Amino acid sequence: MAQCMRTTLNPPKTLLRNPSKSSPVSSPLFHLPKSKKHSRISMSQQNQQELSLDSLISSTRKEEVLGAIKGSLSNCLWETNLLKTVPALKSKVRGKVRDIYDGGDYLVLVTTDRQSAFDKILASIPFKGQVLNETSLWWFDRTRHITQNAIVSAPDKNVTIAKKCSVFPVEFVVRGYVTGSTDTSLWTVYKNGVRNYCGNALPDGLVKSQKLPSNILTPTTKADDHDVPITPEEIVKSGLMTEADYFEASSKALSLFEYGQRVALEHGLILVDTKYEFGKGSDGAVLLIDEVHTPDSSRYWIAHSYEERIQEGLEPENVDKEFLRLWFKDHCNPYEDKVLPDAPEDLVCELAWRYIFLYETITKSKFELPLTEEPIHDRISRNVELALSSLR
Repeated sequence: MAQCMRTTLNPPKTLLRNPSKSSPVSSPLFHLPKSKKHSRISMSQQNQQELSLDSLISSTRKEEVLGAIKGSLSNCLWETNLLKTVPALKSKVRGKVRDIYDGGDYLVLVTTDRQSAFDKILASIPFKGQVLNETSLWWFDRTRHITQNAIVSAPDKNVTIAKKCSVFPVEFVVRGYVTGSTDTSLWTVYKNGVRNYCGNALPDGLVKSQKLPSNILTPTTKADDHDVPITPEEIVKSGLMTEADYFEASSKALSLFEYGQRVALEHGLILVDTKYEFGKGSDGAVLLIDEVHTPDSSRYWIAHSYEERIQEGLEPENVDKEFLRLWFKDHCNPYEDKVLPDAPEDLVCELAWRYIFLYETITKSKFELPLTEEPIHDRISRNVELALSSLR
């Protein structure tokens, strides 16, 4: 949020501290509540749905929605310009995925179908904006016992209206496993020899996809459109956040992640890592903003097959955008190449399906495909104008 959501903010990260060594951080700030340690997941001990890769790849539901996905490839919501259609809006900020409009006392957040990774836009994914918006709203509603959030209303499938607030220029990435393929992912930095990351000491001998002894927090800040890992001490010292605000946001981030892991596991999934953003409201309250536990901000694996695949040296079965990231890494240098290849249509359709699959698996509700032929921009404009009128 520009005032309640700075769009340049992206995934934060947190690390383990080795109690046998002196911590580089001595401030009381760093005595954060420890994330509860989790024993190695034993599927036989979990009362969970046994979700399989087959249900993702060849379910009858996939056949139901695939036609709609393919039919919408040329009609994705790539860009909005509500300044021309909604007089009450004052300005626009274009983020990687969201178009954020200043609506006076509120911000109007339009989630588009743009797909980002490596700090670039890779493709447009049919229905992605609707999936992300509705997934976040589901989680926002179910995490009110952990933290207040900035949500005011959701007048459209792709739109959330939020309170304005002062956004902390820090992203809170919580990690439960050693994995990832981007330059700032835990596995990438770990295999390159880093053993102290964002103030967390990591032991030798970890392997890819291994569960960490406890969840860790690895904050990042932004510079030149890149995620920059940062320690809690540096955050406070540089004035990005006060010690009290950092403590509160960090504690909430860890609690949100642990809750998300429990809910995911009940539905046959492992919530591997995610990112959160926070802001401060006009009353001084620390608010959760942006998105929560979406397939854009989070990594999910299928729980039932996790242990067996790890024992066999295989990658966990994933239900997120990692396969698209890996395709780009195999076919170009996504960080340095100025022009990237087009994402293959079959991968775009597969990702659209996975986003819908994840939404339905987590929420236990059926994703409603848009039925009307009304242009999506016209629908959003009409709904936003009505919503802002009712808030005046």
